[in-house]
Amino acid sequence: MSSGLLGTQIVAQIGIIVNDIEKVSEDYARFLGVEKPEWSWTDPVEQAQTEYKGESCPARAKLAFFDCGELQIELIEPDEQPSVWRDFLTEHGEGPHHIAFGIKGMKEKVLEFHDSGFPLLQKGEYTGGRYAYMDTTKELKVLVELLEND
Repeated sequence: MSSGLLGTQIVAQIGIIVNDIEKVSEDYARFLGVEKPEWSWTDPVEQAQTEYKGESCPARAKLAFFDCGELQIELIEPDEQPSVWRDFLTEHGEGPHHIAFGIKGMKEKVLEFHDSGFPLLQKGEYTGGRYAYMDTTKELKVLVELLEND
């Protein structure tokens, strides 16, 4: 059986765009019966090297994470700068934004996705790794996020 474009079938994370990370974090914590996690800002562009549609991008977002076994729920509250997060909130409102998969070889995977008709929308660095949002919405009805941890 083929391992497909990703090289894995294991979903690492589901990302959800929200307007108010404090409230939605409280709601998820109560629902899951866990302590509410602290949220944090994504790194500034100088550190994260964020690019949106091929251009340097100052966009940031508040993030909160819930670890649910092997799957992580990520809540994302975007700032007002243009980004995949802000676009989604403006166009669709709150809701599921992406499905993330852990991969190896980010540059190669981004090229493979591009060659398969799934262009890169946004990418950046985080402490311990990097991410890339690929435009799979037409076919898969959700973005795919590639995560590569060091």
